[in-house]
Amino acid sequence: MPWPEGMTPVRMRRVAVVVPRAALRDALVRVAEAGCVELDRVEETAPGPAALRLRRLQGSGGPEGVVPAVLAVAAPDLDRLEDRRETSLLAGEAELEERAEGAVRQGEVSALAGWCPAGEVPRVAERLAAAGGALLPLPSPRGTDPPTLLRATREASFTPLVTTYGTPSYADLDPSWPAGLAYVVMFGIMFGDVGHGALLVLGALALRFGRPGRLAPLHRLWPFLAGAGLAAMLAGAAYGEFFGPTGVLPVLWLAPLESPARLLAAAVVFGAGLLALAHAAGAVNRVREGGWAAGLYAASGVAGLLFYLGLASAAAGLVLHMPSVAVAGAALASAGLALVALGLFRATAGGGAGLAETGVRLFDVVVRTGTNTLSFARLAAFGLTHAALADLVWRGTTGLAARGPAWWAGAVLLFAVGTALSFGLEALVAGVQALRLEFYEIFSRLFETEGRPFRPWHVPPAEPADALLRR
Repeated sequence: MPWPEGMTPVRMRRVAVVVPRAALRDALVRVAEAGCVELDRVEETAPGPAALRLRRLQGSGGPEGVVPAVLAVAAPDLDRLEDRRETSLLAGEAELEERAEGAVRQGEVSALAGWCPAGEVPRVAERLAAAGGALLPLPSPRGTDPPTLLRATREASFTPLVTTYGTPSYADLDPSWPAGLAYVVMFGIMFGDVGHGALLVLGALALRFGRPGRLAPLHRLWPFLAGAGLAAMLAGAAYGEFFGPTGVLPVLWLAPLESPARLLAAAVVFGAGLLALAHAAGAVNRVREGGWAAGLYAASGVAGLLFYLGLASAAAGLVLHMPSVAVAGAALASAGLALVALGLFRATAGGGAGLAETGVRLFDVVVRTGTNTLSFARLAAFGLTHAALADLVWRGTTGLAARGPAWWAGAVLLFAVGTALSFGLEALVAGVQALRLEFYEIFSRLFETEGRPFRPWHVPPAEPADALLRR
């Protein structure tokens, strides 16, 4: 099934690194420096000379654990590295020895197989050509899926949200950006306040520019923080909240504490829309994974999508007093459920036991569909909690300030401390709950098979970055 490249993992090519036997080390150094090729490795190999020397150093009081590896451009003297306790260079040589063990040697030629992003093949081929080698395309092995590399930019990406849940199959869609947008919108609904959202945006800008330095490891999370802050500001503008119901902003849509039922209904409808999109993406994934035969009957495939759309249409027809819509929706839901039941029965051994198993699993599908939809009511529930806490702090502040100038300092202190506490508590709760909805309600429909992450071999050179190009 063709699909826009922006919504799929990076296209991989099966490749072979073919070089003269005498130039194998030179070619491996170039591959390691490029950092975009995953080479096949031998499962169990005896440690080479560099690995043995590194172990001796670590056993004699040297650095333990993972040693940062670097590679010398020219083959170094291993005894000299050991005498100088150059553990980083020895670690690089040990990795090179391990990869070299996976090479197939035929006469004067050595070859290694691996995976490389299709867009990087010309660059790697050019680097290998300088060493007298070549990067040749190979057919993908039968029954083996390529490793998965999700599309991401260095500065802004929502891929950590997906990879935290797991690695999608290579055949699946890459939901990073849609999932990230859904996450920040759900966060904003629960954390709707213009003032609080602005604080999150300021925090995101600080992370973006590396401030404070001790939070540098969290740099890649700045898009989440910025998106969550902007969504909270938009929701806060709709609620008329600016550090609580301070009256600074007018209510553009509804005040949460005054219209809880309306907010609750809106949250469930919004959640139903997200689930419908998740079902549609899941149906695409099932077809891409196993073809139409497998995708048609899956509960997270076409059958599940038909059931959910029919159920949603029937519910909308009943609420809006549109009998024809309700009847059509019920018919569509019945057809979808029948396809799900057929798919479940086909996966059993048949007979009475198969029918019983199908009935139990079908009941589970129906119950989970309803509970997953109603689970989005928590968006409204935690939005109400956030508004209630902010309202409590504001009422306390205005109550103290009304007692006279002598109480103004106390009012300011109460507002600052109360806002900080409610901000921290609700930000944590909203972040966790949005993540919970993303993982359990949405991703559970998108992914059924686990993929293998793409792990390119990368060891930086000990010499300047252009040393390889000068040779």
